[in-house]
Amino acid sequence: MPARKTRRALTPICFLVAALLSGCGGFSLWPFGSSGSTERSRKPADATEYQCEGGKVFYVRNLDAGAVWLIAPDRQIRLEKPAGETGTVYAAGKLRLEITPQNATLLDPPAQFLGCKRPDAKP
Repeated sequence: MPARKTRRALTPICFLVAALLSGCGGFSLWPFGSSGSTERSRKPADATEYQCEGGKVFYVRNLDAGAVWLIAPDRQIRLEKPAGETGTVYAAGKLRLEITPQNATLLDPPAQFLGCKRPDAKP
């Protein structure tokens, strides 16, 4: 019977502690962080963002040996500078990326990302 008496004595104490903790605004029993949604940046580290017509976005990360890593909404792919090509043109198969100081164009037939600009670029 002593265990039963101990349980009866602890029950009001547990309710008292729960009531006191619920009054504290900074305490939560939710184990997965805060309940408010916090938007994290979707920009990959060390990548340049390009915002295009129609709300399309892609990212480009410079690699060694004149190649770039294209991070598009549906895939990621390494693009190489074609032999004999001047300027900043990169390609892989039918996919072609051209970057100029003012804008960028990504052609991936049938998709086209036109009028792409860096958000941090000066007009």
